[in-house]
Amino acid sequence: MELIDCTRFANENPICYLATTDGDQPRVRGFMLWFADDTGFYFHSGSPKAVCRQLIQNPKTEVCFYAPAPLPDGGTMMRVAGEVEFLDDRGLKARLLEERPWLKDMGTTGPDDPNLAVFRISTGEAHFWTLADNMRESEVERISF
Repeated sequence: MELIDCTRFANENPICYLATTDGDQPRVRGFMLWFADDTGFYFHSGSPKAVCRQLIQNPKTEVCFYAPAPLPDGGTMMRVAGEVEFLDDRGLKARLLEERPWLKDMGTTGPDDPNLAVFRISTGEAHFWTLADNMRESEVERISF
């Protein structure tokens, strides 16, 4: 497997779960990937939200993407672990607002809005998991990026 397999899976299954820490308490919430390519896995949120504060305090995260399938197969998961990097890039934020115009309906005023946060995981490790891998997680191939 290669990074292209990971980014393809993430783009095809953009609803995921993102983990942060809040002090010593883990926090997990559903998230929607913006896009993934060879430069990383891109997300956005509102900078006043707890998720952004938590990622600033501790940028280490893990994201789980899931493609469901009926039992006994159970589907495929891909876990991506790495560190978040916040991107203050006006062009990138303008692209986000073009691709997701509904953000304006939620109150985002434009690419210079200080409440708009874009972040990515640009380096880390990913791996796929299925029920066939149960009890063999340590043997599953890891893809570094």
